[in-house]
Amino acid sequence: MENLIFLLDDPNKLKTLAILLLAVVLFFSGAIAPELTGLLSMALLIASNVLTPQQALGGFGSPALITLMGLFAVSAALFKSGALDRLRELIASERIRSPRRLIALLGFVVAPISGVVPNTPVVASLLPVIENWCIRRKVAPSRVLLPLSFATVLGGTLTLLGSSVNLLVSDISDQLGYGSLDLFDFTSIGIPIWLIGTAYLLLAPNSLLPDRGRDSQVLMESTDQTVYFTEVTIPKDSNLVGQSLHNSRLQRRFDVDVLELQRGDQRLLPPLADRTIEPDDRLLLRVTRADLLRLQQEHTVQLAQKEINESNKVVEIFPNEGQKTVEVLLPAGSKLAGASLRELRFRQRHNSTVLALRRGQQTVQERLGQAVLREGDVLLLQAPMDAIRGLQASNDLLVLDQLENDLPTVRRKPVAIAIALSMLVVPTVTGLPLVAAVLLAAIAMVLGGCIRPAELQSSIRLDVILLLGSLSSFSVAMKQTKLDEALASGLQYMLNGSSAYAALLMIFLATTILTQVISNAASVALLAPIAVQLASTIQLPETALLITVLFGASQSFLTPMGYQTNLMVFGPGRYRFLDVTRYGIGLTLLMTFLVPILILWKYG
Repeated sequence: MENLIFLLDDPNKLKTLAILLLAVVLFFSGAIAPELTGLLSMALLIASNVLTPQQALGGFGSPALITLMGLFAVSAALFKSGALDRLRELIASERIRSPRRLIALLGFVVAPISGVVPNTPVVASLLPVIENWCIRRKVAPSRVLLPLSFATVLGGTLTLLGSSVNLLVSDISDQLGYGSLDLFDFTSIGIPIWLIGTAYLLLAPNSLLPDRGRDSQVLMESTDQTVYFTEVTIPKDSNLVGQSLHNSRLQRRFDVDVLELQRGDQRLLPPLADRTIEPDDRLLLRVTRADLLRLQQEHTVQLAQKEINESNKVVEIFPNEGQKTVEVLLPAGSKLAGASLRELRFRQRHNSTVLALRRGQQTVQERLGQAVLREGDVLLLQAPMDAIRGLQASNDLLVLDQLENDLPTVRRKPVAIAIALSMLVVPTVTGLPLVAAVLLAAIAMVLGGCIRPAELQSSIRLDVILLLGSLSSFSVAMKQTKLDEALASGLQYMLNGSSAYAALLMIFLATTILTQVISNAASVALLAPIAVQLASTIQLPETALLITVLFGASQSFLTPMGYQTNLMVFGPGRYRFLDVTRYGIGLTLLMTFLVPILILWKYG
């Protein structure tokens, strides 16, 4: 009752609470992009006079956000300069022969890299390398790709630079008056988390990682065997014309399943074996990458997209000679998700022809141009090299194929590594502000030839910047209206008589669960201001509560949507939803009990 009165005593409290609840609904539903939800919430806080424009927009000028922008540039330079080439060579070497050895490499080498480099590009860079390793070793990708994602998540809590969420917590801490976090403030907690988490990855029973990569007794012999869905047209001169599908070389010579036959306005569904093929028939196929490209080369079918030009004439669009075939992934938060290729005018926008679509284990029963894209979809594209470079700079697509030649003409690997190490060491030794060190490192990368100025600009994830900059207004509004105290008082009532350990455990668990359904950045923005109000109750410094929220938002091991890297490996690993939960629940429980102990050890 007292809490209710406390809420009603100030209209701004109610306004803030209503806006926060609206944001949670929008984050959960995915009705609009997360960054748009953040911007909308910020605009409503200003429009309702809860915050002044200066207060609401303060997050966009915060040192944490500027640090993140510089870090994007430094990370891009490391990859462009080939700084991870040695790691890719190690994965491909004869020393890494078993899944256990590969998981050990991921845990003890890749995870620390994720402590200073955002984990999304790390996974994007290593994904095709590990898939090729699986092919050579005849190992199902599902045996090793989830450990890749989990290892990078564990490594992301080693330093302040390991994740954008870490920097957001630092920003919120500063705005709440507790000062920003230092580079290695929670490293003493992150190291045992990393080591124990890696031990879990190594010791977890093999049965927790399903074998989803085998079609029969033998694993597919090439990445070209990955199954795609596509739409083809039968040309008039095709040798398939006049033959039944059963007797045609389409199914005798190629590993092809015909899911639908479209003839004019007719849609013919299986069984189709006795159907005679006619000119201009359009077939919806389930086909391997290798056979798809063979069909194209032999001109048995046309891999074409029909488009309508300005004069309302239907034109056939064919892939041009001399173009490269690549795979691209729609990452979490991609603005392309929710629309079809036709609606997006994909070819005109990206100068790329979509040959086929892959969607995990699901069957795509729609025409290629009409299929609504989803996060996690993989597109097989043909495009010229300049278009592929443009795709690499896009935040809505991740190029999975490694373009080894798409690196600076002069190899600057030692220079890039030296600059990155200096960025970490100099602030620690000299007391130079971290934001200055990161910005100097970004400039040094350009001057050292590790990255071009245009690439530096394109490397900055505008969607992440908009989301984090706008979300900081949540914490300001909650402190300004004292809504954080009102909500915290309810939490204090629930925790009455509980130990400090129990309180930390509940905060960690609440953050972890919330992170599975909305973005981890949003979880931090909502829970951090409330959590710090419990500091006096459980007699711990406010920083301890903030770091508890930080680790809770970073331990995303339960759902594919919990973290972007989980989604990135979901399709290539052919996982099902519960596969992630089954493998991650043990690690989540371990962290739930372990993190509060480590927090008390350091701050208790």
